[in-house]
Amino acid sequence: MSAIRVRIGVLGLALVACLPAPSAAAAADTAPAPTAEEQRLDRAVPREILAASGFDTVAPRFARQLEAAHSYAQARRVVVREGAALWRRAVDRAQGRGPAGGELSRDDDRPLYWARLGMTREVRTWKPGFALGENQRDSLLADLERTSRGQTDIRLPRRAGEGPARVLVTGFDPFTLDRDIRISNPSGATALALDGTVIETPDGPARVETAVFPVRWRDFAEGTVERTLRPYLSHVDLFATVSQGRVGRFDVERTNGAWRGGFPDNENVSRTETVPVTDPASQPQWTTTTLPYAQIVAADTGRFPVYDNTSVTEIPAGGTEAVVRPDGPTAGSTARAGGGGNYLSNEIAYRATLLRDRLGLHDTLPGGHVHTPVLQFGAGNTDPATGTVTDPEFVRNRLDIVAQVRAIVTAAVSATERTPG
Repeated sequence: MSAIRVRIGVLGLALVACLPAPSAAAAADTAPAPTAEEQRLDRAVPREILAASGFDTVAPRFARQLEAAHSYAQARRVVVREGAALWRRAVDRAQGRGPAGGELSRDDDRPLYWARLGMTREVRTWKPGFALGENQRDSLLADLERTSRGQTDIRLPRRAGEGPARVLVTGFDPFTLDRDIRISNPSGATALALDGTVIETPDGPARVETAVFPVRWRDFAEGTVERTLRPYLSHVDLFATVSQGRVGRFDVERTNGAWRGGFPDNENVSRTETVPVTDPASQPQWTTTTLPYAQIVAADTGRFPVYDNTSVTEIPAGGTEAVVRPDGPTAGSTARAGGGGNYLSNEIAYRATLLRDRLGLHDTLPGGHVHTPVLQFGAGNTDPATGTVTDPEFVRNRLDIVAQVRAIVTAAVSATERTPG
């Protein structure tokens, strides 16, 4: 009986050896499914936003170019070129250059968000006619994310004599889309409106460069903030990470905490843990803003009040329960929320200011986080099930928030000594 089994086993191996190797197309059948974030593209609101801005042609055109690629190198060239083109198109539209592409107001950040997701879904589900490894697909997706977010388009002017101050501002994608898929993020709109612009301040001009970040825990854990900001922090005069915060107010967040509170991200993923960073042994529980918060709060920047927010939530040294501290953390405490909470807005502030400190720039580089008011729809347009994707009050609120961020940056630059070089 055992001899029969051996002969059958040998025969089976011989038959397997005679089978043809899997084709590249068959190997590509393992392309991953769209993410939860990408799956929202099939809903009516994203389709309407894309059509009303002319950005509905972006993903189909990109898919055709991707299909024409016959190697990984060709595919990467397509991804880098088209990702950068999407960012420039969104910036140009927001700043009044070129056609509007539809009736959606130019200040809207959502066409960029949904068009990018259309492109990432194409890369993620693409089945090329050549072997494409998992790492190669991931690399294409990473290139697309960076280029379409302006992260590879930061062009700081060289300082020559009394040249313009150099300012770096970041924004975010829309989020909480399962609550209301119509949501826009005024920080993302601000990034589009300010990118490459020159702001006139009482102390001279300031050149602003911007980038946008995803609302995904995994990207932050993989170092997207540090990778983007590290090449520039030593060469700017001021930086501000910006996100959407509370209703009816701006906040300059005094303190940032090293804690993730678990709120679901745009992929419906939760994380409750210490903010993961390199060299955790030297990781502080708290970092602080070096923005000139007193001057910002005192300035007349717009219709929304601006607050110096000093509150945090901590576990006191030797304690076990979290408590709110209105005046900031106490010595030896463990972070549970910074002034900006314990979601990704707090985390980008924490990571950016920790990077500033690890680069030895705490005493010389003003930087920190600004929370904008929540962007609200008009009074008769608050129901996500029946509401329209935009309305006049919604647009006015967004324009006012963007203008006030510009004024806050102006006030911050005016209160800042410029660095040489």
